[in-house]
Amino acid sequence: MAGNRHGQARESAAAFQANGRRRRSNHPGISQAPGTAPATTLWKAFPFREGNHRRGNLARRRRGGKLSGSVTEGETIVSGVRAGDTPLDDGDRPVSDATTTIDNDEGEAPAIQTLPLDAWHRARGGRMVEFAGYHMPVQFEGIMAEHLWTRESAGLFDVSHMGQLTFTGDGVVAALEALLPADIAGLPMERARYSLLLDDRGGILDDLMLTRQADDRVYMVVNGATKYDDIAHMLDSLPDDVTLNLMEDHALLAVQGPKAVAALARVVPGVEALVFMQARGFAWQGHDLWISRSGYTGEDGCEISVPADAVEALADALLAQPEVKPIGLGARDSLRLEAGLPLYGHDLDTDTTPVMADLGFALSKRRREAGDYPGAARIAAERENGAIQKRVGLLVEGRQPVREGATVVDADGSTVGRVTSGGFAPSVGAPIAMAYVPVAMAAPGTSVQLVQRGKVHAATVAPMPFVPHRYFRGVK
Repeated sequence: MAGNRHGQARESAAAFQANGRRRRSNHPGISQAPGTAPATTLWKAFPFREGNHRRGNLARRRRGGKLSGSVTEGETIVSGVRAGDTPLDDGDRPVSDATTTIDNDEGEAPAIQTLPLDAWHRARGGRMVEFAGYHMPVQFEGIMAEHLWTRESAGLFDVSHMGQLTFTGDGVVAALEALLPADIAGLPMERARYSLLLDDRGGILDDLMLTRQADDRVYMVVNGATKYDDIAHMLDSLPDDVTLNLMEDHALLAVQGPKAVAALARVVPGVEALVFMQARGFAWQGHDLWISRSGYTGEDGCEISVPADAVEALADALLAQPEVKPIGLGARDSLRLEAGLPLYGHDLDTDTTPVMADLGFALSKRRREAGDYPGAARIAAERENGAIQKRVGLLVEGRQPVREGATVVDADGSTVGRVTSGGFAPSVGAPIAMAYVPVAMAAPGTSVQLVQRGKVHAATVAPMPFVPHRYFRGVK
């Protein structure tokens, strides 16, 4: 679920002090409201320190919204991973989301952060790479093997780099509906929903999951590489009565695969009663867990929010189940690609709309009819008249994967589209890709040509997902 906007939306303390205001991003679609604010306020909100990489207290109001907790600033460019390959082995662009580094006053990149399970991963042979500003495991025993194990059994993923947020206070539902096209008011308690953070042009700032925990409380998970910019964007609009909390004292695990819930149920009894996109609080060894039946692989499974000081014990308990193995970022990427799930910063960005991205299901009926969400006019026009381009799946002929950055060309050789994700699909046994193409070329079965490094590859537009989703929606 990270593009270039996050690096552009943040500035050093020196820049804040010099300008005395929040400087505006040059990236299209970023909220660029004028006005001044004390540099110290913004510095506290996004703490920079000269020559170091430190934390700062965020219990601070910023133009209305209140943020509690702390934020660590600075993220770095990611190492690429591909199914069956090693990171950055031949100069290809990464298939994982990249972030932009911010240099400090001495020209040094901020330190890469570590997650609570860093030592746990290394002890189990995890090959660590930089991802979304953190050291994270790209693989353990091999991307291909981990991919197939998850499809057949159960994989344990550490996704603690993601941003876990809570929003509390009177009017929290209305405040969030002003930013998202989701029908949060109509969302039952303990139900999760996929949604999109949109700019005023209808461009996608991030994709996210939210859950209604109470009348005055919403839990949200945003992408790790965009979380600080998401926070800044939302704080610009949240009213005084709503508090945003960044849950830095929590980790996030995902256990995915057809045997995942059965394995988890032996550790945390009761989770088997959940259905897809349902969430609930559980107690485990004196710790409060928040578990949702959801994931990013197309398989059945759960995501588990757990206190950071308990995550190693929980990971050990899960790994003790015979169905479960640790899985790295490489297999996570190939699994989501087969499932037809977009990755922010690659398949989604501020230059794409929900209609272009084929994410119309994230626009709830009530909100579409009211037209009261950011970018509603443009999105309504695209729904009625069609967008210029559309995200599609591609089956690539031969065995050579076509990567992000390849171009889609027409019969005359003119560039008409772009590949945004691509790789070898272990469950399909062939290369697949996602691309944006003109609507006239988006019908399944359409033959297209892709150009990568001067070589032409034949491909066919295919329906997504490439592998059927196996979400558990209840007993029929």
